[in-house]
Amino acid sequence: MTSAHTQFQSAFATALYAGGGIADPAVQALVAQPAFAVYRNTVMKGCVDSLEANFPAVAQLVGSDWFRAAAALHVAEGPPRDGRLVNYGSAFPGFLASFEPASDLPYLAGVARLDAMWSEAHVAADAAPLDAAWFARHEPDALARLVLTPHPAARWAWFHDQPVFTIWQRNRTDGNAADMTELIWRGEGALITRPLDAIQSCAISKAACAFLDACATGLPLADAAERALDVDPEADLAALLEGLLRAGAFARPPIHSAMEERTP
Repeated sequence: MTSAHTQFQSAFATALYAGGGIADPAVQALVAQPAFAVYRNTVMKGCVDSLEANFPAVAQLVGSDWFRAAAALHVAEGPPRDGRLVNYGSAFPGFLASFEPASDLPYLAGVARLDAMWSEAHVAADAAPLDAAWFARHEPDALARLVLTPHPAARWAWFHDQPVFTIWQRNRTDGNAADMTELIWRGEGALITRPLDAIQSCAISKAACAFLDACATGLPLADAAERALDVDPEADLAALLEGLLRAGAFARPPIHSAMEERTP
């Protein structure tokens, strides 16, 4: 691709999403055509529609008009780079975190983050979930050395001082905005998984988030447990692991890996 072609494409994209300030004569000629405005509006509407579909809990919280106005600004700043708009919006939570009109909704960026995590889980690779029976096939003294791999669709986060998961869940699943007066304002963790065909979500503790973080870095079970206890010395590790297994947070290892782990 020539430099001139690249410059034309860049100028065209700027005119399409941001408008104005275009120096390229060829693009200026296109922008002057009445049909360009129609095309631009169609493209912008498609991007905003996609964001509204990808962030339903946020839209439910703020209302469609507010959401679409904010989304249009975000599209102008960061248009999609992938034609698969189901993947669009990874930067939207960060945009909302610094968006002045949302300053009185400090939990909004967290809710957007959970919406984005849901979309990521939806399109993630399939994998068989790990279950408790897998542990039963290992000798007790070998358990500490096991490395648990988070499921490809598993997403988790801890939100300090705000019940973000509860707010998200009510607005995502109930279809009615949460009554903020009924909420207990404390930190919450969230886990979103898709162990089989359907996406699941549940609240998890800070210790569970630390445990998953450790597993994601490849630490063995004993070290991951230590990280969880560093966060909460009173954490019930057996209950923590049982809950994560039940949620499908881990992927079953390949058969050859499991055989190697059982080899003395």
